[in-house]
Amino acid sequence: MKASLYAAPVVSLDLREEWTDLLGRRPAFRETLGFYTELIESWSRWWPSQPVVSDVDEASARRCWARGEPVLATHPPLIKAEDLEDVLALIMERVGENVPDARPALQRFADVWDDGTITPSALLPTPGRVGTGEVESASGLRPDLVAFLAAGSLRPALEPYIAPCRVYLRADDWRQGTCPFCGAPPAFADVLENGQRNLCCHFCGGHWEFARACCPFCGTEHASELARLELEDKEQGYVVWGCRTCRGYIKELDRRVRWNGRSGLVEDWGSPHFDLAAMRSGFWRPIPPLIGLAYAARRAE
Repeated sequence: MKASLYAAPVVSLDLREEWTDLLGRRPAFRETLGFYTELIESWSRWWPSQPVVSDVDEASARRCWARGEPVLATHPPLIKAEDLEDVLALIMERVGENVPDARPALQRFADVWDDGTITPSALLPTPGRVGTGEVESASGLRPDLVAFLAAGSLRPALEPYIAPCRVYLRADDWRQGTCPFCGAPPAFADVLENGQRNLCCHFCGGHWEFARACCPFCGTEHASELARLELEDKEQGYVVWGCRTCRGYIKELDRRVRWNGRSGLVEDWGSPHFDLAAMRSGFWRPIPPLIGLAYAARRAE
């Protein structure tokens, strides 16, 4: 039986207080993190041009998980291009500043976006990647740039669509490394008070339990392949794990130690020094931070 359509309540994505607190802890990063300050401000003002409509109830969500599929695989949201344009324009501008070689491709992307050739659905996660591949084909943008644009622009629109589904997820419903709600790769990890590891999705705000001795990107469970990276700037509670098999890395916060830490997204965006250390060691992440794009651009010069 098909689930009934209903209007999901619009959930405000306002992280400004958390972000201000983090910048107070790390004032030296205030200028470096200026883009994220702008983006969080933009998110807080976001409002859809029409009601957010969903047909996802508990039964339909569980059917997706039983098939090993994220919710959005069979219940994609209807997102209007006009609802993303302000935040997408901000992200594209900053990408152009940090990756000058990408400016022609960004302009091509803007052209096909404006004429309707590319729609927001082309930015949604698909199996094994972020986006359908249409953006890369039409514009020539690299996949990592597309992932960065997609995650930053879609999050406010996905928040009200996904938020009601989060309460349906049980620990044994999902064991994969990708998000059970949108299918995106994880961007951060939390260790909770009971020692359980949760992965966090910046794409839609989802979180789910995941084994500690396993790489979320390639699934390897060989302890010898999972490395705790040595960081020059150590902070209590923060760890960066790198996988020697796929070279992916993820930052992790032990909340038993850092009890006053903020949400995973804020802690992730507010620790670019850990990203830089991981990248200098030859590791990567599927949805790169802005500093990762800039670092890759400098190395390519």
